[in-house]
Amino acid sequence: MNVLIIEDENLTARRLESQLRKHDPTIQVLARLSSVAAAVAWLRAHPAPDLLFLDIHLEDDLGFRIFEQVQVSTPIIFTTAYDEYMIQAFRVNSIDYLLKPINYDELVAALDKYQRLRQHFTPADLPALLRLVSPAPEPEYKERFLVTVGTRLRSVDTQEVAYFCFEEGATFMVTKQGQRLAVDYSLDKLGQLLNPRQFFRVNRQYLLSLPAIGTIHNHSAGRLEVELQPTARQQVLVSGDRATEFKEWLGK
Repeated sequence: MNVLIIEDENLTARRLESQLRKHDPTIQVLARLSSVAAAVAWLRAHPAPDLLFLDIHLEDDLGFRIFEQVQVSTPIIFTTAYDEYMIQAFRVNSIDYLLKPINYDELVAALDKYQRLRQHFTPADLPALLRLVSPAPEPEYKERFLVTVGTRLRSVDTQEVAYFCFEEGATFMVTKQGQRLAVDYSLDKLGQLLNPRQFFRVNRQYLLSLPAIGTIHNHSAGRLEVELQPTARQQVLVSGDRATEFKEWLGK
């Protein structure tokens, strides 16, 4: 499969290429382009790729401007930090819409969707078929937790949560006021229930909200040390294999 990546963040483009090759080593990335002008020139000069990955905010303009200058019939997977363009994206051959930082499992699901379409429809059928596809409904994330405080029950809004941690065989919620409350969820389950734009799993013990993150220090072996507010009971390190994704999450 021949793939074209249009992405103005070089680190993100290289990481996407690495994820694609991890999933399927036979995938060929024909080019990595960073602007509308470069994309238009490339598409005019080369045969259409099998699949196109497109960021929306490029160096010189919105990625949608490409379609005003050159006819594109290639299926597209959008990769962006912004969700407000989803409806517009599904009007131009979009198979899927992945929010940055790109989750590997979500990327694989999008590629599987593309392969299913290829198996059942000819290349000539795909553009018309994709125009009929409606965007998936917005996922619903957990907004509050019911916790026990002594003999009382309390509802805690996710906006009150600074971070979750796994310690001494149990999962705890730490509020912005520093209150430590036990919850009946694993960190893996919380990662599925919470909005990934608001919470990030930095390691096996900690799931952080953005407001809880204070100073970040470089550590050994490519790891990062994070100071939390309120202060954590133990050192919080971002593992080396998650550091790049964590930086992308912080900057989106």
